[in-house]
Amino acid sequence: MKVDLQQVEDAAKELYIRALKILPPDIKSGIAALARSETNATAEAVLGVMMLNIDIAEERDNLLCQDTGIPIYNVAIGRRVSVDGYALKQAIRTGCERATREHPLRSSVVHPVTRKNEHTSCGRGVPVINIDFCDAEESLSIEMIPKGSGSENSSWLKMAIPAEGVDAIKTFVIDCVLESGGKSCPPTIVGVGVGGTADLCVHLAKQAATRPLGSRCADPEGAALEGALSAAVNQLGVGPQGLGGDATAFAVHIETAATHITMNPVAVNMQCHSARRARATFTPAGIEYGF
Repeated sequence: MKVDLQQVEDAAKELYIRALKILPPDIKSGIAALARSETNATAEAVLGVMMLNIDIAEERDNLLCQDTGIPIYNVAIGRRVSVDGYALKQAIRTGCERATREHPLRSSVVHPVTRKNEHTSCGRGVPVINIDFCDAEESLSIEMIPKGSGSENSSWLKMAIPAEGVDAIKTFVIDCVLESGGKSCPPTIVGVGVGGTADLCVHLAKQAATRPLGSRCADPEGAALEGALSAAVNQLGVGPQGLGGDATAFAVHIETAATHITMNPVAVNMQCHSARRARATFTPAGIEYGF
């Protein structure tokens, strides 16, 4: 299958707009489920306002949040897909720029030193484009995630001592959730990376934070830890928007990688309650949009 790069550019533009305006069904269901089980009256009211905001944004074709975030594109290329990798990245970048220029989207991207905003949602190294490969035959998928600063500022890395074991992981995650408080706009998805190198560990945490609700870590040890930490986090009392209550997090998601015998990296990256994402899948039959 040969990929049409103009279609990629158009899809990159469309995905950014869709992600900012349409919340995935799993997140909507997650907020509703937390509201049904919430025992704190203030927290229940806050969750109700969140659901109302989602409904109004979608009815009026408006943004779910004013923060258009750092644009992230995750690309998965199938076995029998023919594409110029460099041109693919350029097409995605152009589509990202077009989304910001052709629609009333606030550009949140600035130079790290001068703080100059080019009003394109692009800059050095941005959009972030992660390219991987999958075992599908004739398929190329592009997932777009706008990562807001409230959640992205809630990021940590600890090079734990292996002798401290699992307790070090649990303690670090709990401490991070408490430190974040309401800054990450909870209820959150708490993404945790365990293992690898320092940079890989942080990337794993981002992958975990942006996974769909209901998904589980493919590593059985990681999956067991997800369950234990999800229960523990929602006993902390942080609650929606940090105002108290049961609904501190939708879930704790974990991704793991093998690591060195003398280290045990642990990273935390949070996703806010508006866990936005959109996906386009290219096949010989055409382009399918979803989440």
